[in-house]
Amino acid sequence: MTARIRALVISAAAVATISGVPGESIQAAATPRSPAVPPAALLPPETVPHASAREDFDLTAALSTTDREESRVDVGGCEDVVRGRLVGTGAAGRGFQSAVPGGQVSELVARRTNPPDLAAWTAQAGRCSKVTVDDATGTALSTVTVHPAPVVPDAKTLSYQQLLTLPGQPPELPGLRLRTVAIAADDVLVVLRDAGTTGLDLDALAVAAWRHAAGPLGR
Repeated sequence: MTARIRALVISAAAVATISGVPGESIQAAATPRSPAVPPAALLPPETVPHASAREDFDLTAALSTTDREESRVDVGGCEDVVRGRLVGTGAAGRGFQSAVPGGQVSELVARRTNPPDLAAWTAQAGRCSKVTVDDATGTALSTVTVHPAPVVPDAKTLSYQQLLTLPGQPPELPGLRLRTVAIAADDVLVVLRDAGTTGLDLDALAVAAWRHAAGPLGR
């Protein structure tokens, strides 16, 4: 994997990213700060198979770091999809990233007064299925495939895969694969993402994360 691809997906590989793009966006409008999310809302470490080197983070601090590091991408309204931005402004949350065989897995549990419209996200991901990205790190191709999402009672769900490659990249260097599953209802958003060839059942993990977060969040 080249340095240009790594730089492009700093925020896509991390769950904690938000939209800072003016004008039309699939993000909801800015809202007041949401209630805090306790660390206990996250999946216990032993829930993720063969996970190691787990790193917990607070959403507000992670967003501040990401905003400083992220280079500008302008791809005709597809910025949010390319960057994997599912969390809007005014959110509070906690998350973790863990190394697993073949890559890494992340979870984010966030509270918002107005969660993202996952149906709109699905439609936008379809419109942004293949875009060429030009930014300060160079040129890359983003290919997004929407998958059937797990069915969760009284919640909206989203599932998609993103593949990032360099133009003319040979088949033996397949690029970086990012898989995302999100579940949202009321003021709660849960996002699971894996990067690489982890072989994890991300749908099952996302549903488990949703059920686990319900107790600590008083749902």
